[in-house]
Amino acid sequence: MTDDDLQGTLAAVGAQFDFGEYEIEAYVTVLEHGQLTASEIAEQTDIPQPRVYDTVRSLAENGFVEIRESRPMQVRAIDPEEAFGDVRTTLEEMVEALERRYTAPSRGAEAVSLIKSRRTILRYLADVITSAEYELVVSLTPDLLGRFEDELRERQSAGVTIDLLLAPSESVPDPDDYDYSQVATTVRNRRGRTTPIAAVADGEYSVYTAREAIQNGRERYGVIFNRSELGFLVSGFLNTVVWGSAATLFEGAEERPFPRRYASIRRCIQELGDETGALHATVRGRDVQTGERRTVAGEVIDVAASHDQVTASLTLRTDDGEVDIGGQAAALEDIEATELAIDRGAPPEL
Repeated sequence: MTDDDLQGTLAAVGAQFDFGEYEIEAYVTVLEHGQLTASEIAEQTDIPQPRVYDTVRSLAENGFVEIRESRPMQVRAIDPEEAFGDVRTTLEEMVEALERRYTAPSRGAEAVSLIKSRRTILRYLADVITSAEYELVVSLTPDLLGRFEDELRERQSAGVTIDLLLAPSESVPDPDDYDYSQVATTVRNRRGRTTPIAAVADGEYSVYTAREAIQNGRERYGVIFNRSELGFLVSGFLNTVVWGSAATLFEGAEERPFPRRYASIRRCIQELGDETGALHATVRGRDVQTGERRTVAGEVIDVAASHDQVTASLTLRTDDGEVDIGGQAAALEDIEATELAIDRGAPPEL
């Protein structure tokens, strides 16, 4: 399909579906009855009698009804399968042509983006979920769990660690009725209907929105963070304020194989707490004093975390000596970690 053909097709499809209020009302009424006269259409709708004739002729020209020029004039419905057959074929051809011309926009161009439509917010939620390579934190409603169930299943089966938060708790499926092991590693539920909708992939790509935006409320906006320093704002809020005030609903018992990757040092230390034997780590992050990017590797010789997980750190023995590793916004340690990889035997590659 050439550019001229494509533009013409777009215009034709738009014109064919350019139903006004009267066309919609007349069409649905005729479909429901099969056949009506112009007077009967006027009686059963709010269409003024003088406008009925123009309205049904417009429908007939586009192939949605058939007019019998009798006295009185009869308007007969056409089977929608037949009426929309050509339109369906045209749409399929048009979509294929548009796909060939589609260039996916880069999501790394801006650190922060504001989005203002429900459809766009849902699209970004799906994109964040499917882009997770090793760690995903997501807060959804039970309805959204159903919407993104396939995406979560696929990421779970790919070995991604998934923390799933669901709210409000009274609408959350019971673990006896729903197999959470297929969609998440850990699941918590929360009472509040004010719980935000959010998703963070690998600690850096995230979307955050108010629940009202998904429910077509007045606050219809969302924020996209494309860089780890800003994605930490969402993951930090979810992992402390929101996750900490929720009740555990399901927790997977299967131990993850090594090597393991983490975006959160707190998650890393939680999982390593029960491990025995030598462990090695490769850490990517920033020097706390200079702000420069650094990658360090060595044997894990110490792990530490406060009871409430507010502070967490680990120490590596590297070729250049001991290095203390902290989480995002670290101040007391040597390195602020943005990505960690743990393995046995030797430090893994990132």
